[in-house]
Amino acid sequence: CDAWSLPNAERYALQYADGRQTYITESNRRDIKNGSILRLTTSPDQEAERLYIGIQSKNVDVKTDSLKKLASLSQDVTFAQEFISRNGLKMGVGYLEPSSLYLFMCPSSTGEMLAHTLKAFTELMEHDFVSWENLSTVFIKKIVSYVTMNAVDASIQQLSLSILENMVPTSRAFFEVVRKEVTLDRLLTHLQVTNAQLQLKAMALLIALLLSATDAERRVRATMAGWWHCRVRHHGASPLGDEMAHYLYVLQSVSLNLCEHRMKMSMDPYSQEQRDLLQSLRQAAFESEGEAPAGTFSTERRRSLCAKEFRKLGFVNNSNPAEDLRRAPPGLLALDNMVYFSRNTPNAYSRVGAVLSRGTPCVASSVLLTTGSETAQAFYPMFFGQDHFFEELFCICIQLVNKTWKEMRATQEDFNKVMQVVREQITRTLSLKPTSLELFKTRVNALNYSEILKLRQTERLHQEETLAVPVLELREKLKPELLELIRQQRLLHLCEGTLFRKISSRRRQDKLWYCRLSPNHKVLHYGDMEEGVQSPPIESLPEKIPVADMKMLLVGKECPHTKEKSSGKQNKDVLELAFSIVHDVEEYCLNFIAPTRYEFCLWTDGLNVLLGKEMTSERTQTDLDVLLSMELKLRLLDLENISIPDEPPPIPKPPSNLNFCYDFSHSEQ
Repeated sequence: CDAWSLPNAERYALQYADGRQTYITESNRRDIKNGSILRLTTSPDQEAERLYIGIQSKNVDVKTDSLKKLASLSQDVTFAQEFISRNGLKMGVGYLEPSSLYLFMCPSSTGEMLAHTLKAFTELMEHDFVSWENLSTVFIKKIVSYVTMNAVDASIQQLSLSILENMVPTSRAFFEVVRKEVTLDRLLTHLQVTNAQLQLKAMALLIALLLSATDAERRVRATMAGWWHCRVRHHGASPLGDEMAHYLYVLQSVSLNLCEHRMKMSMDPYSQEQRDLLQSLRQAAFESEGEAPAGTFSTERRRSLCAKEFRKLGFVNNSNPAEDLRRAPPGLLALDNMVYFSRNTPNAYSRVGAVLSRGTPCVASSVLLTTGSETAQAFYPMFFGQDHFFEELFCICIQLVNKTWKEMRATQEDFNKVMQVVREQITRTLSLKPTSLELFKTRVNALNYSEILKLRQTERLHQEETLAVPVLELREKLKPELLELIRQQRLLHLCEGTLFRKISSRRRQDKLWYCRLSPNHKVLHYGDMEEGVQSPPIESLPEKIPVADMKMLLVGKECPHTKEKSSGKQNKDVLELAFSIVHDVEEYCLNFIAPTRYEFCLWTDGLNVLLGKEMTSERTQTDLDVLLSMELKLRLLDLENISIPDEPPPIPKPPSNLNFCYDFSHSEQ
């Protein structure tokens, strides 16, 4: 300022000319890179004061321009603090009333002004200077109105849904307001639009509501949301993105967790209702053709007959079958499944009952099928195919147990072996991700015991073949060449680049930036990017880091941007996807949050290659195993059905003479 004879130097500040246009402060001045373009502009406090006055102007153009500028500058923490301190959001002791912004959230506001206002509000709240809990009910209802009204721009509805998503977990009162005002039908309407981002925000709010709701509310909302997925997404809609698939996985988990209460509840042998359910199982299996009159047998004879029939059903404590269901889990859930099977598929249940006398342990099979031993981490498209998915899946699997039991000609001693085969049949079929229960049923029944034996034999032979000493030596010779191929693929992926999301402490993910490696593998280029941009040219990425200046790669807990975040369940997912590049000196880091585990593996491998280090991700070993397997199969193709010796054959002795050689010199003469 002195050089240019500008008075009042405190009214000016330096700001990045490119990218997010962050203000330069004492805390971030050391982050300035060589070649960065800075500009002299008004200081954050002066700009905050000017915009605060501008957004209250009666001139529509001035107000719109001020709101647009406010939405842009609110990303900067220094400006945000100055604006909030000047009543941009009224801050008192434990009290917040966003009056200045609320003034512009009225029917007279234009769509553009309202979008800028909501964007600015979201960005200001993102910095956590004020708590979501301090918002007023009037303000919340105003935001809700933008979600429930029809004639509202999609961008405004997206921002409103995002704001409500952040409000719901913070207060039970806010949850009740949003639950009452934003009906399930309205959310389903948003889920059926063609705008993918609007669908995503609506699903995010639905998940937030489900996680804060009671079991009864969860059951209704999860069922309706599942209906949306089945009817809309599977009938001509575009493929699911990663975020929508994650939300559907959460929805699937919430729906299955509704069974947890029954699963943890042991059977009460003194409960008449539960005893009646047990008796209904016996009657459906053995008295379908007409029960004998009650007076035909004596009480003792009747009790003995019932005990015999319960024993045929597979109950160990046939005199008191309730004891077999006292263990929790699966508790009453196993009984519920068996009752559902007997009532909803009586013909199939009768067929199962016809073979019970051969020793098929129906009850033990039901208990084992109901008791899960693994935690699923995937979303299955068939889950929302019908109302009672879990029960219908049980009906298919219990019939599979009886089918496999007959194919194996099993006895009671073979029960564990049969269940291992059934488990393998189910697991292999689920890995194919069938889109409907009918398709699952077709595939799992096609995978009979003979097919399982063939698959096991093929896998065993493959394992024995790959463990032969000559084959192991060949594997070691092929490894360097294939590792080099993987290195080149990783570098090629870095050259193509990836769109990353900036995740704040509140887990909002609407800020994007792009990073890619130059074709000569010497410079990393990066910069902020808008949604929907695919493979931007290097020239559009203003920031760069020479590969020669890269010092080391940090992952997980070692990254500086993970140390700053509070510990929590949500941050554990981020921790697995975080990595940082340390360059120049250790204070300078470029921080990444990979969109998927796959991208994390490829980027960390590629950066390790640039640093001259070994590739350490699990994806490297997987890719190497696949390539080695394919290469070995091709090279051993001619040796099929030929045993490979462990030792090389001996070299034969040289012949006693070489008279068998043909003398070409005589033939030429």
